Amino acid sequence: MTNAPAFTTWLDDFFASYYRLRPVNATFIGAHAHDERLPDYSERGLAEMQADAAGQLARLAALPAEPLAPAEAIDRQLAAGFLEIQRWELGSAHFQRGNPCAYTGEATFGVIGLFRRPATPLAARVEAATRRMEGIPALLAQAQANLRAAPAAWVDKAIDECAGGLAFFGAGVDQLIIDHGIAAPSFRAAADRALAAFGQLRGFLDTDLRRRATEQYACGEAALDLLLRRGHCVSIAAADVEDYAWEQFGQAAAALATGAPDFGAKAWPDALAKLADLHPSADGYYARYGEVWEACRASAEANALVTWPDFPIRYVPQPAWARAAAPHLYFLFYHAPAPLDKLPDHEYLVTPIEPGMPAEEQERRLRATNDSVIKLNHVVHHGALGHHVQNWHAARAASRIGQVAAVDCAARVAMFCGGTMAEGWACYATELMGEFGFLTPLERFAEQHARMRMAARALVDVRLHTGAITLDQAAAFYHERVGMPAAAARGEAVKNSMYPGTALMYLVGTDAIHGLRRELAERPGFELRAFHDQLLSFGSVPVALAATAMRAAAAE
Repeated sequence: MTNAPAFTTWLDDFFASYYRLRPVNATFIGAHAHDERLPDYSERGLAEMQADAAGQLARLAALPAEPLAPAEAIDRQLAAGFLEIQRWELGSAHFQRGNPCAYTGEATFGVIGLFRRPATPLAARVEAATRRMEGIPALLAQAQANLRAAPAAWVDKAIDECAGGLAFFGAGVDQLIIDHGIAAPSFRAAADRALAAFGQLRGFLDTDLRRRATEQYACGEAALDLLLRRGHCVSIAAADVEDYAWEQFGQAAAALATGAPDFGAKAWPDALAKLADLHPSADGYYARYGEVWEACRASAEANALVTWPDFPIRYVPQPAWARAAAPHLYFLFYHAPAPLDKLPDHEYLVTPIEPGMPAEEQERRLRATNDSVIKLNHVVHHGALGHHVQNWHAARAASRIGQVAAVDCAARVAMFCGGTMAEGWACYATELMGEFGFLTPLERFAEQHARMRMAARALVDVRLHTGAITLDQAAAFYHERVGMPAAAARGEAVKNSMYPGTALMYLVGTDAIHGLRRELAERPGFELRAFHDQLLSFGSVPVALAATAMRAAAAE
């Protein structure tokens, strides 16, 4: 029951508009009324999105004064911030008007998202996918009409995503038909039209748009300030984030340098290289995920870290229909469960290691997905205490925006404001498990490198988008100072350039949680599990807003 009926009606309209204008996001969230549609990125469609954001903000400002519950006050602030950021995005060159990946991502994951989980009956998903594939030629034609220029690295990335689209709508759909027993000729025929559209777009990107490529990656100080204030809800300036990130980077680098001899290594890269030697056998590989997950839960419960929810997860091999396309796409191992679907369990896709695979390839994959990767990344950070536990709490939050903001969609989370909590908690959770003895000494050492990488991302985010460094310099920094392989360093820099204000949310969110915990731990009666449960109960809202509310509650 609400004492703010006018705001409740406005928020209902806000979500209805959100799902209608962003139908692929709606599918990932579990709102299936628009499963057959793709977004309209024509000039008319983009103008409608701009007008919708402006109109909603005007209606929000005109609402009568009402007593808002705490979660409603948070939703009002976040909805207004989302709409202000949307107005900037729609007028900027970072998204539909200047980034071809805005189109390739929606086109591929508009269909992939329907088969990522069995949220609706198969026949309904096949029909929706057929309709979406029939709409892909129009969406990709809109890209060709809208894109007058684009940064060179974004053109290259979109060409790579076209390769993913060609793989998926070709052999991938053939395999999907076999795996699901799809007996609908129209499904394959629609995929053929999507296939042709991706081929045409690739030609446009490789010739027309490449000739008009730019090196303009920075969003600018004003936009970055908007994202910090109205997205992450922090009052610190970008320059302050940069200064703090340099400090944290230096501390982590020093810890790595001084700690390497403890592991019989002269330099930290040599120490970390030893992790690849510690991996399961091919026969025990799939079972290892579940074993480590159960151990993580047992440790968290034994140390009273959090109230662990009944939310089973199953680690399964990446489906055959996705394997050729996935390396070219934003194809995550762990997609956040759709909060509106409320399925009984969740599939986590892992790198397949098959019995008939050559022994050398098996060994390569086992070394790449070693025990530390399974524990730190696939279990603690994503599948257990980190994202999975946080997602369960988020789906039950009083804040309606907090329920959905951090759901993984075609290229990023559903709403920018969900980032500091989602990624901050997941990184904090990994450090927390190290604090309570769940990590080996070498894995704790690896966490120092993760922390250095987290600080480096914040540095690059600020410096790249304020024009202090170029994309090439950002990639070189990752490669030379952080130790990323050259290709991974370039990919990280490109991702940072496409989504300003996103890379810094890891450091900002993680350390905001640490700071809040230190502050509240000084008060009588502090209990760690209660602290974590209360923090998670806010859902995927900025840590800064949850912290303000928790400080106020502790002071009462």
